[in-house]
Amino acid sequence: MKSSSFAIPLLLLSACDLTLASRLGFYARPRSKQLSGAFARRASIVGNTSVSNVGDVEYLTDITLGGKKFSVQIDTGSSDLWVVGDAPNAKDTGKSAKVTYAVGEVQGAIKTAELGFAGYTVDNQAYISVPADSQNKDGSGLIGLGPNYGSQVSDAVGDSSGDAVLDRIFQQNTSTPNYITFLLGRNDDPTDPPTGDLTVGELMTGYENITSQPKLPVSVVSSSETVNQHWQVLLDANGIVGPAGNDVISEFNIESAVGSTGNKKQLTVVLDTGYSLPQVPASVAQAFYKDVPGAQLVTRSELSGQVWQLPCDKEVNITFKFGGVSYPVHPLDANIDLNLTDSSGNHVCFGAFQPFNPGNGATYDAIFGMAFLRNAYTYINFGDFVEGTKTTADPYVQMLPLTTDSAESHSDFLKVRGNSPWTPEDASIGDRIKSHLPLVIGLSVAAGVLLLAGIAGLCYRSRKSRRTTFFRPTYQPLHEPAPEAYNLNAVQNQGGRAGYHPAYSNPWDSRY
Repeated sequence: MKSSSFAIPLLLLSACDLTLASRLGFYARPRSKQLSGAFARRASIVGNTSVSNVGDVEYLTDITLGGKKFSVQIDTGSSDLWVVGDAPNAKDTGKSAKVTYAVGEVQGAIKTAELGFAGYTVDNQAYISVPADSQNKDGSGLIGLGPNYGSQVSDAVGDSSGDAVLDRIFQQNTSTPNYITFLLGRNDDPTDPPTGDLTVGELMTGYENITSQPKLPVSVVSSSETVNQHWQVLLDANGIVGPAGNDVISEFNIESAVGSTGNKKQLTVVLDTGYSLPQVPASVAQAFYKDVPGAQLVTRSELSGQVWQLPCDKEVNITFKFGGVSYPVHPLDANIDLNLTDSSGNHVCFGAFQPFNPGNGATYDAIFGMAFLRNAYTYINFGDFVEGTKTTADPYVQMLPLTTDSAESHSDFLKVRGNSPWTPEDASIGDRIKSHLPLVIGLSVAAGVLLLAGIAGLCYRSRKSRRTTFFRPTYQPLHEPAPEAYNLNAVQNQGGRAGYHPAYSNPWDSRY
């Protein structure tokens, strides 16, 4: 492995250097209603914790091995290529590798074959050949686009011939800039199609201004943790804006679990195209969803743990900030429809940002998967993360916000989900009343008793007054002064407040 220290910034190559740049499209496939056996992929590289990747779509592209086509998921969160089934003219290296996931695992012989990917041809690309079974169908697979540090194949082979696909491409095509970009489509979006694009060493037409966005340095893990290196960047210290427009990090005193982080208010975020439901600290997910009317924190086995269950017609607005730039999340991504029902058979949706605990020794605080990445065109510069590079340039990420028209996003949500408006403030008042229901009932009963007693007293006095008046009529002389005016405000304020206006209160990991 190469050193993980960096000194000189890498200059962005100009368009005239894009001599071997390439672009390919990929497509999204809707998930079935039964998710428990779905494409749940997240390498258990560390080995002590795990979560699964489930969601509404997979982002796939076509590659060839030995001339045979395979449809593979693109995954910036892992580093290995594996396919199901035999590739013509493949050579067996005599080695094997296994990658463990939260739901099952893949393992098989490490073979080499000619790879065709994104317009490039790579001779003798190492990959894992996985036998077909009920979970893995012939012709499927996954291509890891993460740093080579985490490659199980590279570790097993023991030399550069086992390097990951992008490293091999950049090594043999030295005129190709060492970066990739990707744009993910959104399923069921009435405005945009669910397809997307992946480029190698090329910018997408119409999105060239991504190079004007802030360069976010890749957060580098310590030398003892390089196997857990991912495309991860720092969120701004005030980088989470909740549905109520509040600064979630500051308001709930959220701090990074990554020991090496200088500013504990900056969370380390992994960018992962292979992860459907983003993982965030539990307090962050709570701040997003707890005030949504009908929201419940539930445990769903098909979603590998706890998740906020929501009515599908409740719009939730969330924004994240990186490098001072705001990245709003489309409400169709914040409240996601996975075609699931609750225990009563009712169609329900879920808060896409799922709670999790980073744990001790964490190298990241959150994982931003598809539900966030659909809202940004993303550029990843590999710098000297490429195996054997002779430069000392730091890797970095740039992101161009896509969900910038709030009116369009709102209209999209209404077209797909309908309209059931709510505000965090209203939900908060309801939650407060519900949580104090016994006290409210007790006070109501006491007030009722006092009211009845008062009415009875007044009736008694009235009857007595009438009897006295009948037998002894008395009158106030006209020349005497009138009595003082009856002060209603004094009576209303006597013994306490006249009204109740509560302030709003919001309150992975293989995993890699």
